[in-house]
Amino acid sequence: MPGIEKLPIEETLDDSPQTRSLLGVFEEDTAAISNYSSQLYDAMQRIYHAQNELSAATHLTSKLLREYDTQRFPLGGDDEVMSSTLQQFAKVIDELSSSHAVLSTQLADAMMFPITQFKERDLKEILTLKEVFQISSDDHDMANNRYSRLSKKRDNERVRSEVIEDVYTARKKQHQTMMHYFSSLNALQYKKKISLLEPLLGYMQAQSSFFKLGSENLTQQWEDFLATIGTSVQNVRREMETEVGAMQQTIQEMEDSCDLLYVPTDPDPTHTPLNRNLTRKQGYLYKRIKTGLVSSSWERQYFFTQGGNLMGQSRGEVAGGLLMDIDNCSVMAVDSDDRRFCFQITSFDGKKVATLQAENRRDCEEWISTINNISKRIYLSENAEELAARVNQSALEAVTPSPSFQQRHESMKPAGPSKGRASSISSVGSEISPALSALSFDALVAPETPIQFDIISPANEGDVAQTRTPTHGSRRSNPFGESGEISEEENPDSILHQLFVVRFLGSMEVRSGEQGHVTGETGHVTGEQGHVIGETMRQILAARAIHNVFRMTESHLLVTCSCLKLIDPQTQVTRLRFPLQSVLHSASHQDNKRLLGFLLDSKDPSGSRTVCYIFETNNDGEKICDSIGLAKQIAFHSDLDKREARKRKEQNKEHEKKEEELSKQRQIEKDLEEQSRLIAASSRPANPPSSDGQFLVLSNSQSEDSDAGEEGKKQGESDA
Repeated sequence: MPGIEKLPIEETLDDSPQTRSLLGVFEEDTAAISNYSSQLYDAMQRIYHAQNELSAATHLTSKLLREYDTQRFPLGGDDEVMSSTLQQFAKVIDELSSSHAVLSTQLADAMMFPITQFKERDLKEILTLKEVFQISSDDHDMANNRYSRLSKKRDNERVRSEVIEDVYTARKKQHQTMMHYFSSLNALQYKKKISLLEPLLGYMQAQSSFFKLGSENLTQQWEDFLATIGTSVQNVRREMETEVGAMQQTIQEMEDSCDLLYVPTDPDPTHTPLNRNLTRKQGYLYKRIKTGLVSSSWERQYFFTQGGNLMGQSRGEVAGGLLMDIDNCSVMAVDSDDRRFCFQITSFDGKKVATLQAENRRDCEEWISTINNISKRIYLSENAEELAARVNQSALEAVTPSPSFQQRHESMKPAGPSKGRASSISSVGSEISPALSALSFDALVAPETPIQFDIISPANEGDVAQTRTPTHGSRRSNPFGESGEISEEENPDSILHQLFVVRFLGSMEVRSGEQGHVTGETGHVTGEQGHVIGETMRQILAARAIHNVFRMTESHLLVTCSCLKLIDPQTQVTRLRFPLQSVLHSASHQDNKRLLGFLLDSKDPSGSRTVCYIFETNNDGEKICDSIGLAKQIAFHSDLDKREARKRKEQNKEHEKKEEELSKQRQIEKDLEEQSRLIAASSRPANPPSSDGQFLVLSNSQSEDSDAGEEGKKQGESDA
């Protein structure tokens, strides 16, 4: 006989929509079998009743024939031939009546008993199990809903324990009921064949025995056929007994091994360790659905990954629907006001966002790891899980010092020195200069450098410094971290204002510029700087993967001609501000354009240090780098214009000063001449003319002394 369709008992704990759909097919088949069996039962019951009626009628006929002699007929009652003939007929009919009685008994045992057992016991057992399963499934859904609605703010230990106990009881009851229900449905596929063949076989064997008593018309071929049918029925019965035994053993094993899985909290990692190498995952999650402007609801759906797509399927649906494309997506754990164990998936273009809730923290981390692996397109390889394991192992090894750049990039050394002008914007992973190829990673990144995964506003540090060293006349600090004074560099009329959405991944200190590896002049970039950013990206991403840091702070990056600002998207408060002249270099990742980093020359009382900041964008890394480069160029030309204007202003001031001094000198000379004339005029009566009629003229020395005295007098008046 062809193979028997079976329900997978091993998948009863997952309770996936596919399993429910297959269960629906079996239930439809059960309903059809029940309807058909009822009709067949009615037909066979009519045969049985007819045979009983025939046996009773034959027996009554034989009885009546035997009582013929006892009848008192008015005429011909003493006919002995007739009486003898009727007695012979009575004897034959009595034998026939006995044969019919035997046939009725055989029909009752071989035909009616199997189909009655199938109809009254097996089918009713299926219906009873169906009702019990439906009740346990509803109780399980109610328990899950109560557990998911546990308040995060008002955590009541007693209520939480009661809810967890309800979930455990409901899940165990549903699982056990479902396994027994599946077992009964699987066994029904065998029993329906037996219930059809065995009554017919009993009916034909009874008829054969009946006819053998009075006739020898049955052929050997018919007997062989009946024997073959009997053998087939016995084989099916033995197969059914074997399968039922195996199903009972499976049920027992699963009841013993799945007891810990009924608890919705985090399982013991020794029994079920966390697997970060998955590229496929399925299970029930709660999805946040917006119902209004500020209101939302949560719906429980079955989610599964299919290639690079995340599919969702509600209970009762035949197939799942596409939720979003998770290739190159970003996923992170988020905090929800009313739910726990939530994570958020953002599509590669940032246009689609889905917030989901897992049952426990382990399930949440497995979903995040799986979606991260799919986002990297690891699933496209032949051995996806092995590749994911190697990638995760590489992330674990990334915290150790990396080999020298000469060992890692031996094949990437340039053949000769490049003559092209270096741009201020580059991609991480470009060719390496010979000076850098001999350096190790320790020469670029400060050893034992801590990594900062969250944004700490410098305003907090300033407040602490103010409390330590108070100054007189200081301005009141802004509680939002912004200064009340406007820097001269922050020009509100700046010609460049570009806003980008970024997510902060981390920052760490790298080697300072005194070693000549990081810092550079404005507008000129060395290959060392790009590789410093690349190595920093690798270190930060590896550290986030190792320490399970999935949360990222989203901000708005404002690029102007004077500075870079990180602004809170909700409160519009400036979290961090970087002067543009302190930005040494910015670069995006060569392969993943969503990653962006820049080097910052940070000044503090302990000295100058270089910090590398790493961000994730919505595939806008190169655009942000171009914008920063444009801002630096504009600032550079603006600085040149300011210097030229300042120089011209100083020249004008110098020229005006010289003109003023020249004017003063002329005025002094004019005053001296006037004073000389007055002195000469006043001295004429005191000096009469000589005998030869000439006037007395002052000598040159006397004239100079007089002029000097007048000039000093004038200078004293001017100073006064």
